[in-house]
Amino acid sequence: MLRGIEILHLDSSSNSMRSSQVSDSSTDLSKGSQLSLSSSERSTVYPLGRNRRREHIYAQVHRARVRRDHLKLREEMARELFDLKRRQGYTSGFSDFKGLLEYQQRLSDIDSEYRFPSTSGFRLKRRIPRLEPDSEAFLQRAIEKAKATLNSPKPPKPFSPTFEQLKEYQRKRDEAIERRLRPPVPSSLPPEDEEQVSRLLRKRGVVSKFAREQVSDQDLARLQPGQWLNDEIINFYGAMILARSEECKENPGAKTKTKQQKKMPLNAHYFSSFFWTKLTREGYDKGRLAKWTKKIDIFSKDIILMPVNHGNSHWTAAAINFRQRRFESYDSMNMAKERVFKALRGYVNDEHINKRKKPFDFTGWQDWAPDSTPQQENGYDCGVFTCQFLESLSRGEEKFNFSQKDMRYFRRQMIWEIGNAKLR
Repeated sequence: MLRGIEILHLDSSSNSMRSSQVSDSSTDLSKGSQLSLSSSERSTVYPLGRNRRREHIYAQVHRARVRRDHLKLREEMARELFDLKRRQGYTSGFSDFKGLLEYQQRLSDIDSEYRFPSTSGFRLKRRIPRLEPDSEAFLQRAIEKAKATLNSPKPPKPFSPTFEQLKEYQRKRDEAIERRLRPPVPSSLPPEDEEQVSRLLRKRGVVSKFAREQVSDQDLARLQPGQWLNDEIINFYGAMILARSEECKENPGAKTKTKQQKKMPLNAHYFSSFFWTKLTREGYDKGRLAKWTKKIDIFSKDIILMPVNHGNSHWTAAAINFRQRRFESYDSMNMAKERVFKALRGYVNDEHINKRKKPFDFTGWQDWAPDSTPQQENGYDCGVFTCQFLESLSRGEEKFNFSQKDMRYFRRQMIWEIGNAKLR
């Protein structure tokens, strides 16, 4: 059987074609003879250059198999980590847990590069990537950390107090509960308010206006479950917090004694989400932040509130608490706070030099990020947590009485509040 192929060479000097033949030892061809191939046989012959560039016929099958193996491995690792977290107290489902893993991996790269939101909106959801093959290392670290937590030494045996010590402890605890007791978060709005919320979600165009803020139907739809909040929702809510504070002329806050007066808002000021962008991207002078306080004196306030956007990927709440002498950060993902504290300290000092012509005295001031801050259990409720942090802080609350299970209720409540342009 003939095993040779015909090779065509281009003669550059004469621009003519000449043929040569290659055959194995089993076929003796005389010099200059011409191979005779049928049309079907000739169609299978390719130039050597092209043949070298062809992809292996099983390359796509191999890639698909590797991809399936990676997906299967990551699914098994995610399931193992989910079981470990359930043993540690995680309450949400596996679907939310996978979203939380993707969100944590996305946020782990934020400190290396900061990107800030544009005024056009907050389209975070399409920017968060799915877990890629190299996320197996991320999952492995998370599994090892969870196992280390479960295998850590048990706490020492609790102290066994005497009966008199128990009575004294009970008395002090009852007093603390009396001081801090707040009504629990309800499970749903009253029926008439639920109906109004449904009507608000069906409206089109501009749904509500307040001060300089307005919210459209597309903005309001972000308060549906599973959606990220944008600047319009955050700033509308902040404007209502600011207006409530300004309506209380004396702003007694926690300085008074009666129970009724304790519930009144502090003398607070709210900076919009774009303040943080200006501060961290352009700085005090270039960002012209002195004009933001042209008509107010922040040093006469009880507290300064602001939402913080981390890398166009995560909302947190920050505060400058002049009453408590604290720079505060409240993060539902419990990430690093040093960047927030550094920026707040720099702003306060620059503002004091601009308005009072001397540096600010930081004696007695501390950075505050309590471990008791409620934590989210998915990758999309950070904006709702942030709004509720700011609202509670504006009333002088020291602790928060809500958790992940209350976020669905707060979304419905915020729709009602924005639609009626007032806080409940």
